[in-house]
Amino acid sequence: MRGRSVSPVFVGREEELAALSESFDEARKGTVTAVLLGGEAGVGKTRLVQRFAEHCTTGGAHVLFGGCVELSTEGLAYAPFTAALRQLVREQGPAAVAGLLPEGAERDLARLLPEFGEPSGDGETDTDRARLFEQFLTLLERLADQRPTILVIEDIHWADRSSRDLIAFLSRNLQAPQVLILMTYRSDDLYRQHPLRPVLAELGRVHGVHRLDLPRLSRDEVAQQMAAILGKAPEYGKVEKVYERSEGIPLFVEAMLESGEECTFPESMQDLILNSVERLPEETQRVLRVAAAGGNRVGHALLAAVSGLSDVELETALRPAIAGNVLQIADSRAYVFRHSLIREAVHDELLPGEHQRLHARFAEEISKDRTLVPPGRAAVELAHHWYGARNDRWALISAWEAARKSFKAFAYTEALPLLERVLMLWDRVDDAAEVIGADHVAVLERAAESANAGGDADKGVKFVKAALSELDESQEPERVAQLIVRRAAFKNSKGQLGVIDDLRKALSLVPEDSPDWAEVVTPLSRHLMLRGEIQEADRLITEGLHWVREHGNRLLEADLLMNRALGHSLNGDTQTTHALNEQALRIGKEERSGRLITRALGNSIDTLLDMGHEEEALRLSEDGWRAAKQYGRLRGSGLFIANNWAETLDALGRWDEAIEVVESALSHGPVLRTRYALLHTRADIALARGEMQLVETILAEIGVFKDRPEEFVQDIIGNARLRIGWHLTRGEPAAALGEAERVLSYPKLSSKAMLGWRLLSLLRTVCDAAQGTEPERATAVRGHAAEVAAELSVIGPVVEAYRLSYLAEFDASAAGWERLKRPHNQAKALMRAATVVARGGDREGAAARLKAALPLAQALRATPLVAEIEALSRRVGGLQGTQEPSEVLTPRELEVLRLVTQGRTNRDIAAELFISAKTVSVHVSNILAKLCVTTRGEAAAAAHRLSLLS
Repeated sequence: MRGRSVSPVFVGREEELAALSESFDEARKGTVTAVLLGGEAGVGKTRLVQRFAEHCTTGGAHVLFGGCVELSTEGLAYAPFTAALRQLVREQGPAAVAGLLPEGAERDLARLLPEFGEPSGDGETDTDRARLFEQFLTLLERLADQRPTILVIEDIHWADRSSRDLIAFLSRNLQAPQVLILMTYRSDDLYRQHPLRPVLAELGRVHGVHRLDLPRLSRDEVAQQMAAILGKAPEYGKVEKVYERSEGIPLFVEAMLESGEECTFPESMQDLILNSVERLPEETQRVLRVAAAGGNRVGHALLAAVSGLSDVELETALRPAIAGNVLQIADSRAYVFRHSLIREAVHDELLPGEHQRLHARFAEEISKDRTLVPPGRAAVELAHHWYGARNDRWALISAWEAARKSFKAFAYTEALPLLERVLMLWDRVDDAAEVIGADHVAVLERAAESANAGGDADKGVKFVKAALSELDESQEPERVAQLIVRRAAFKNSKGQLGVIDDLRKALSLVPEDSPDWAEVVTPLSRHLMLRGEIQEADRLITEGLHWVREHGNRLLEADLLMNRALGHSLNGDTQTTHALNEQALRIGKEERSGRLITRALGNSIDTLLDMGHEEEALRLSEDGWRAAKQYGRLRGSGLFIANNWAETLDALGRWDEAIEVVESALSHGPVLRTRYALLHTRADIALARGEMQLVETILAEIGVFKDRPEEFVQDIIGNARLRIGWHLTRGEPAAALGEAERVLSYPKLSSKAMLGWRLLSLLRTVCDAAQGTEPERATAVRGHAAEVAAELSVIGPVVEAYRLSYLAEFDASAAGWERLKRPHNQAKALMRAATVVARGGDREGAAARLKAALPLAQALRATPLVAEIEALSRRVGGLQGTQEPSEVLTPRELEVLRLVTQGRTNRDIAAELFISAKTVSVHVSNILAKLCVTTRGEAAAAAHRLSLLS
C-alpha cells in the first residue's frame, strides 16, 4: 500500500517554529522587521512558513503571501509584491486598499495592479520608483495599524532586481510595530556570483533582520515523518534506506515513499535533480559521470587517474560543477556531490558498458595504489567496484577481505551486506572456498555473528538455520553446539520460549571440561539466573570459572562474572553486583572486547540505579551509548543501554527526556525483548501522566493482558505492575487486587529484592484501595505479601524507601525519596502520608504535606496524582495561597532557564546539557507556561525579578 505523499504531522521543526514565533513577538514591539529563512530545495521551508502562518492567523494576524517566479535570470518584476497586493485587493477591494494611502497615491500602485487605474508618468523613473517604494511601505504600516501583519515572500533567490531593491528598502526602513517580513530562499542555489548574495550580506548588517537556516531532518525525524505518512512505525531497514538516500530532505522522503515499498525515486523528481547537471558543459557532465561511478566522495588524484585527465584539465572541467553547487570541495583534495541523489541520478545515466568499464577502472587504480582512497577504505572500495564491474571472482575475494577488515574495526553493520554478497556470489565462483580460505558454513557463521552484533535477529536466524542444515551433529558436534547457542540467543531476543532447552541440547553435544563446554555453560547459567534457578546457575558458574581461569580464557571469565553479578542482583546485594560488573568491565577493556564492554556498562547502569546513584548512572549511560556506537553494537547492546538510560531518567522525574530516549531507541528497530522493555518504560510514564489511550495501545502490543507465558522474573513482575497500575488508574481496585493475588502465586517472586520491594509497595496501595469493598481478600493479600517481605533482603537506600512505603511509614519514605531526588515517588509518599494524618484528624499536617506534593506532581504533569492531591486538599482545606515559581520549576528547567537568560539558543543549550534541541524546546515551553510569559526575553526578566537563579 502507498501512503500519503505529505506527512500529516509537522515533524522536526519545533525549534525553528518557536524562533519564528519569537521574531514575530519582537516585531509586534517594533524591534524586528524581517526574517531571512534559508534552506536547500525540498528541506521544508514552505511547510514551515505555512504552519507559522496558520499559527499567526489563528492568533488574529493578517498574512499576505507573495512568491518570486523563475522565468529568467532576472525573474518577473515585482512579482511577489504584485501577488501580495492582489490578495489584499481580493480580500478588501481596491477602494478599501486605496483608502489606506494618501490621496492619489494608489496610482503608484497601478504599476503593479491595473485595478488602481493608470500609473502616473510615462515610464518608471527614479522618482516614480521611489514613490512606489514609499507607498508600499506606507501600505504595510497602515495595515499594521489595524492588526499584526506578516508579508511572506517565498523564493527570493529568483527575485528580479527591482524586487530585491524593494526588499532591501522595506527591511531598512520599516519602523512601525506589528509588521514582519518573512522571506525564504534556496541556499543551495546561491552560486558565487548569484545576485542575491550581496543583498543577503547587506541585510545581515541591518538591525532587526534575523537569519534562520533550516537544516535537514535527523534520522529520528525522518523516521517520525515516515511513520506519519505510512500510518505505522516503519521498519528499521526501510528507515535506514530512506534516510541514507534522502539525507534528511523531507521532499525526497515523501517522493521515495510515494513510489511504494521499493522506495525508488520517481522519474519526475529524477528529472528535477538532473536539471542542474544538464545545464553544465558537456565535458563537465562527462567527468561528473566518471566521478559518480567513484561514489559520493572522490579524491582528486583518483579521479584524475581514472579519467585520464591532467590536474589542470580536471580542474577546468570541474570548475562549472563547483560554481553551480553540484560538486563541493571537501578536505584532502576530494570532491563531494552536494547530495547523494545527484550522484545516484548521474550514475543511473551511465550506459551498461560504460558502467562496467568505469567501475573496473576504479578497481584497477585502487588495486595499484591503495593510498588513492582514505585510510581503511581500500578493501570496501575494491569490493564495491569489482562488483560494479561484474567481475564475480574478484568481487567475491574483495568482499570477503572487506568483511574481515570491517569485523576488526567493529563495523558489523557494514560487514553484513558484504558477507551477504559473498554468499550470493558463492555459486558463481567454482573454487570459492579455496580462494577465500573458508567454507560456506564459515561464511554463514560469520554472517550470523555480524547480525547478532548489529541487532538483526531475523537475518541471524536465517543464517543459523542455513548453517545447521549443512552440518551433521555426529560429525561436527562442537560446531553444531555453537550454532545452537547462537540460535538460542536469537530466540531470546525475539521473546520466544525454549531457550533453556536449546542450551541444554548444546551442552549434551560437547565434551565436559572443554572450551566448547565453557562456551555453552556461560549462556546457560545466565538464563538460569534470569529464570530464578539461582542454585543450579551458581554451580555452573563456579565450575565454569574454575575452567576458564585454568585455561586463561578471560573473555568467558568476564561473562561468567557478570552472570554471578546477576545472581547477587537478584538477591539484593547491589554492592557485590557492582564490584563484579566493574571487574568484568576492566577485563573487557584490557581485551578490547566491545561485546563485553557494552554488556558490563549496561549492567552497571541498572545496578547504579538500584543503589540510588542516578547521576553516575546517567554519566555511564552516555558512556555506554558512545561505546555501543564505537564498537558497532548500537542496535544490540546500545539499545539495551538506552532502556536503562530511560529508566534512570524516569526515576529522576525527567520524563520528557526519558520519552525522547525511548522513542529514539524504538526508531532503531530493537529486537523484540528490548522493544518490550522500552515500551514498559514508556507505559510507566504514560500511566503516571494519565495517558490511558497510549497505555492501552502499549499494553496491547506487549501482550500484558494475554497471559503470554513468561520465563524471567523481571518480566513477570514488570507486567504485573503494569496491569495493577492500569486497573488502579481506571478506578478498579477489585481487578487490581486480582492481579496482586496472581503475581503473589508465582513461586520465585522473592528472587530479586529491588523488584520485590517495589511490587510490595504497590500492593500496599492496592490493599488500601480495596479494603473497603473486598476486606477479606485484601487481608489475605496483605498476609501473603508479608511472607514474601520476610524473605527479601534490604540493602541500599532505594530498597529501604520502597520498604518504608510498604510498611506505611510514608513520611520516612518521602524523606528517602527526596534524598534520592525521585520526585514522583516523593510526591506519592507525601500524598499517602497526608491521607493517613487526615484520617487521624490532623488537617494542618495533611495540608502541609499536600502543599509540598503538589508542585512536584505538577512539574511532572502527573495528572492522576495532581487530581488526587487536589481532591484531598479540598476535603482538608489545604493548598491556601499560591506557589512560588521556584517551587514549580524542576532542577533541569532551572538549568535551562539559566542558559536562556544568557541568550543561548536551543541548540547551544542542548550541547551544553547533553540533551537534544527537541527536549530543550519542551523545557522552554514549560518554563514560559509556568512563569506566565510568552517570550524568552520575558522569561529572563522574570528569572531576575523573582531571583530564581540566585
